[in-house]
Amino acid sequence: MATVIRLARYGAKKRPYYHVVVTDSRNARNSGSILETVGKYNPMLDKNDEKRVILDIEKIKSWMGKGAKPSDRVYKFLVNAGLVSAKPIPKQTKKNQPSEKTQMKAKDKADKLAKIAEEKAAAEAAAKAAAEVPAEPVAEETPVAEPAAEAVAE
Repeated sequence: MATVIRLARYGAKKRPYYHVVVTDSRNARNSGSILETVGKYNPMLDKNDEKRVILDIEKIKSWMGKGAKPSDRVYKFLVNAGLVSAKPIPKQTKKNQPSEKTQMKAKDKADKLAKIAEEKAAAEAAAKAAAEVPAEPVAEETPVAEPAAEAVAE
């Protein structure tokens, strides 16, 4: 027999209210054969409200000592209560990642955008440098007295 600590739904339509119960894992969610109720959860209350999650820590500790495993949601409640440590976040599998082809397309696009940004920055820098450099006055050439053809004739 595998015992679990999980939520059993109560409340009205569109007004959920849950009991945190200990039961056999083979039982249905709301079957009448629960071993013990160890807490309550009201998701309709504010997240900061202290009455949103009410747990009987002593009972939960004793059931976990007997081998009861909490469900994912109940485990989060226990982490928030400081009863257990948080599970490490699992590494993403390849199924969760885009295909190689999609990754290559994204990389190519990023490279093209980076290249365009570099070219734009270089053009702006050149324009800025050209605007900052004062134009040097062009010295007018003064005619240099060339030896006259007379000197050549002599």
